Amino acid sequence: MKEMNDSVLIQGFDPETVAIIQGHLDAAIAAMKGKIRPLTPTERHNLAKMGDKTLSFVEKSKDYAHQYPELCPPYFDLAKFDSDFNDATILRTALITAKQIVDNLSDTMMSAGSVAFNSSRVLYVSSKTAASQDVPGAKEVYNDLKNRFPRTRKKTEKKPEE
Repeated sequence: MKEMNDSVLIQGFDPETVAIIQGHLDAAIAAMKGKIRPLTPTERHNLAKMGDKTLSFVEKSKDYAHQYPELCPPYFDLAKFDSDFNDATILRTALITAKQIVDNLSDTMMSAGSVAFNSSRVLYVSSKTAASQDVPGAKEVYNDLKNRFPRTRKKTEKKPEE
């Protein structure tokens, strides 16, 4: 597996930048308060899903409902249909952007973590080498860090008894 080049990672997430990002996210959450509807896993499973093909069907149905209102049953609330369709299409656009943000943050966090872990392993190997050469303090560092990589003994196969 090819290791990621450390230089690929763009630096710049200082505490001030993160505070600005978090402020915007908090504002978005506050703006949605009372308007979003969290679902249970069962509810998510049981709901009809509106993907690209279904979106086209729903949009045509909405257009026909306005063009031929006599086809709508008396209990059909066309204004509610319009409102739900509007919410779904507007939120779809916001969700695409939100998913892009989540994916990019996740990828960047994973990349930064990988680079940091690789650097930690360099220090671990260096402390192991230094400890074997009795460099002051190296044994303490190595002994502390080696707990991350516990040695496991391989089971040896028993030879059949004759």
